[in-house]
Amino acid sequence: MAYAVLSYPEMNDRDYQKIQQYRKENDEWLFTVVDPHITLVFPVFETTERDFMAEIEDLGRDAHKIDLIFRCAVINKDSFSDYYHALLVPDEGFSRIVKLHDKFYSRNLKPHHRMDIDFIPHLGIGNSKDKEHCKRMVDEWNREDFSIAGTISSLSIVRYENGTVENIKEIRLK
Repeated sequence: MAYAVLSYPEMNDRDYQKIQQYRKENDEWLFTVVDPHITLVFPVFETTERDFMAEIEDLGRDAHKIDLIFRCAVINKDSFSDYYHALLVPDEGFSRIVKLHDKFYSRNLKPHHRMDIDFIPHLGIGNSKDKEHCKRMVDEWNREDFSIAGTISSLSIVRYENGTVENIKEIRLK
């Protein structure tokens, strides 16, 4: 069992449906497991639910809503598998997400901070073991100008076990 912190950006229904349809066709891993999200704290296995929740609630207490605009897709090689990922990366809101991510790893979770892996705030939209196929996904999104606005207005503390994600606590942002 592991605990993580996700945000499910609020966006208009048209954009949400577009992302979900694309994920349904192109996301071999997570489409059936979790809704479109940005991960702020990656799964931590060596903790108790009580300690994890207390740390996130304390550090997230003064966090403010984050407005986002996604205008670009990028490809990223997974550090733990043979997969490549197509990601929507926010132009606006990027630095605020990074700073909140880093804040969560500043105290008790510091030993779990994977500084050997770049943290790129993103919404995953597709993946493949074939890097050229994944690159085509990214090119498909970037061929046209697009702008998807959203807001992170809450954080979800989740339990990850046996390939399922369960929301156990929501923290509303100011």
